Parts: sequence; structure tokens; C-alpha cells
Amino acid sequence: MSPPTTPAASVIQFSMKSALRAEAAVEPDPVVTGPVTKATQIIAIYGKGGIGKSFTLANLSYMMAQQGKRVLLIGCDPKSDTTSLLFGGKACPTIIETSSRRKLAGEQVAIGDVCFKRDGVFAMELGGPEVGRGCGGRGIIHGFELLEKLGFHEWDFDFVLLDFLGDVVCGGFGLPIARDMCQKVIVVGSNDLQSLYVANNVCSAVEYFRKLGGNVGVAGLVVNKEDGTGEAKAFAEAAGIPVLASIPAHEDIRRKSANYEIIGRPGSQWAPLFEELAKNVAEAPPVRPKPLTQDQLLGLFSSDVTGRDFVLEPATTADMLGREVVEKKSLEVVYDQA
Repeated sequence: MSPPTTPAASVIQFSMKSALRAEAAVEPDPVVTGPVTKATQIIAIYGKGGIGKSFTLANLSYMMAQQGKRVLLIGCDPKSDTTSLLFGGKACPTIIETSSRRKLAGEQVAIGDVCFKRDGVFAMELGGPEVGRGCGGRGIIHGFELLEKLGFHEWDFDFVLLDFLGDVVCGGFGLPIARDMCQKVIVVGSNDLQSLYVANNVCSAVEYFRKLGGNVGVAGLVVNKEDGTGEAKAFAEAAGIPVLASIPAHEDIRRKSANYEIIGRPGSQWAPLFEELAKNVAEAPPVRPKPLTQDQLLGLFSSDVTGRDFVLEPATTADMLGREVVEKKSLEVVYDQA
């Protein structure tokens, strides 16, 4: 049985609650919107699985390298497929797997074991545990701990691009936002509800950590598989973030991507698209997004698509038991208030 609360303790508790409410009511400082002054821009890219993050990043990083930038691409998706297109479909040894193997052999991991390059792009994969053998988010944290041991903070790059899965919301996948590891976030989406739901979740995470004192902002949205229906652009406008590029749903892009072919090459058909994206990614300032409510998000789509005009019908005990139920009167005595 807990001891009775004294008047003095009540006053202290009230004072603490008042102080916490006052602190929570204070608006955070505006997000920095000027040019990024840090030598290395660390940019986290989020999006729904299968929406085209890896495709976008492989071509973006390749174009940046051809423009003379030093670029490091780090795959932070447990599928370890960020670098597949860059390396012609070949699997890249992951940091976590390589570290485990070397540790069993009593050896240290070297840069050449986990980082590989192609035409000026440096790339690596963090990897993740096998199914049922660990937490993917914890694997991300472990992977970054290994990167720090390899000298991550001393490396000299113009851009470090981090490919994160946006579907998962556990700690490790929110690392760049929660710990201010990047200056800005870019979301990849399409004109479908699920990808924009993920994009909105990422904006909500950025806003949440801003209120806790974080400094990360959203630089914009990349619309992949653009079919002209306009929902992704409408989302960007409502969330207060710019559209950095619109990659069309074109058969040539689909076919070349499926064959692990880089299309973001200078002088190619799609070069202007990725030249514009590279410029916008480099120059877009991080802004504070305005996450949408569930109803606002659904409002971007017609009711035929979302089914939002459906009326919820409550279930009954009879429904759950699969038979008629005889209501039994309670023996509990309820006293009327005096």
C-alpha cells in the first residue's frame, strides 16, 4: 500500500507538472534553411520497400560522381540490395556478415573487405541478421558502430547517401533522424497510398524529433513511377516539401533497371533527369515538414481507391461466440451518487 501524499509532496508534484507542461508548450527553433556549410552532406533517403530507393540512389550517386563529386553510398536495408544495380547485380559483402566472420577468425575488418567502388562511386552495405536471428534495427546500430571504428567521421566525401527502409519504425531505422547523423532527409514515393503513408510517417518522425531538439529537416520528395495522377505532388504540397524530381513510369527505365543497367549516365536519354536531381539534392535546404493526418492523407485519393466512405459496424458478443447469447443481469450493486 503506497504511503499517503503529504501537502508538501502535492505542491512539488504540481510544480513539476507545471514546469513540464510549460517546457512542452515551447516551440522549437525554426529549422535551418540556409545553405549547408558542413563539408560533407550526409543525406538519409527513406521510402517504402520496393518503391525504387535503390534504383534512384544508384543512378543519383553515379551521376554525382560523374560530375566530379566524391560520393559514398551506404545501404542500410536488411535486404542488402542498395548496391546491386551499381555493381551489375553482384552481391556486395555486408559489414555485419564480414565482421562476424572476421571476429570468429580473430581478425579485424579492413576497408577493402566491405567498401567497393565503381566509376568514382564508393559503396557498401550494412546488412542485417538472418530471419528469426536478430533485430534489423539493432543490426543497423551495430553496423554504424563498426563504421565508426573504421574511421567514418574522418572520411573525406562531398556526399554520403544513406538508404533506409521507411516501412520499419523501430529505433535503428530512425537513427539518422533521432541522433542528428544527417543534415537532411529525402523521401521517395509514388502515386499510391502505401508509399505516401510511409513518406508521411517519415515526415512525422522528423517533426517529432524536431520538438525534442533535433535539427534534421526534409529536403524534398522524389516521385518515382510518375503516371500523371498527381497524388504524390499533392502530398508534397500539403506537407510543405518540394518535389526534387519526377521519374516517369517508362518501359525503357523499367527494363534497364531490371537488367541492372545504370541509366543516369552523362549523355544518355535520362541524363537530364538525374542531372536535375543531383543539383536539387545538393542545393535543397532542409525544411520542417507538416505531416498529414490520416484523413488528410486519404483525402488525396478518391473514395473508390481508399474505401474511406465505409461505415464501421461494431461486432457483438454473439458474433464472437457464433451463437445467440442470453444476457445475464449483474449481481453488482451500484449505488447512486448522493
